[in-house]
Amino acid sequence: MKIHLSSSLCTLLLLGFLNRPVESQTLHVDGCSASVHFHELRKYFSDIKSDAISGDDEIGVKLLDTSMIKNVQEGQTCCFLRLLLRFYVERVFNNYESSQPHQQRCSSALANAFVSIRREMHKCHCNCGEETQRTIDSVLTKFDMLQIRQGAQKAVGELDIVLDLLERLAPTS
Repeated sequence: MKIHLSSSLCTLLLLGFLNRPVESQTLHVDGCSASVHFHELRKYFSDIKSDAISGDDEIGVKLLDTSMIKNVQEGQTCCFLRLLLRFYVERVFNNYESSQPHQQRCSSALANAFVSIRREMHKCHCNCGEETQRTIDSVLTKFDMLQIRQGAQKAVGELDIVLDLLERLAPTS
């Protein structure tokens, strides 16, 4: 009886832990904020990353790189992030396809998360400087030089750079 009660208690504790709500963190960007569930974003991305990278035939082309993101001018992070989210929502996720239903669901979940972040960021008043617009335009130009499906495949494979940026903008607790 004691062993049965003990194992039942452990099972209940485990179920309680697994069913607890996933905590979000708040991005604070140039006086603007948005709620992000990083754990979910990383999980969905890890589920599609290998498919996205293995399907990328344009190895010599890079749409994003960390230096581009690190060189965003002070006060321009909000604008840069809004434009980057717009690119992913409108151009990338709409054109990304996977033959695997699970990976397609993960891609849809990522797209929905980006739409939510974008919606919160859209409420902010971000002023876009010329240099920030040029940076995003260079991403769009490289994307447009590829076939639409290839560009989407590459952009999804580079999502870790975007997720790293988002995590850097969230204060650690």
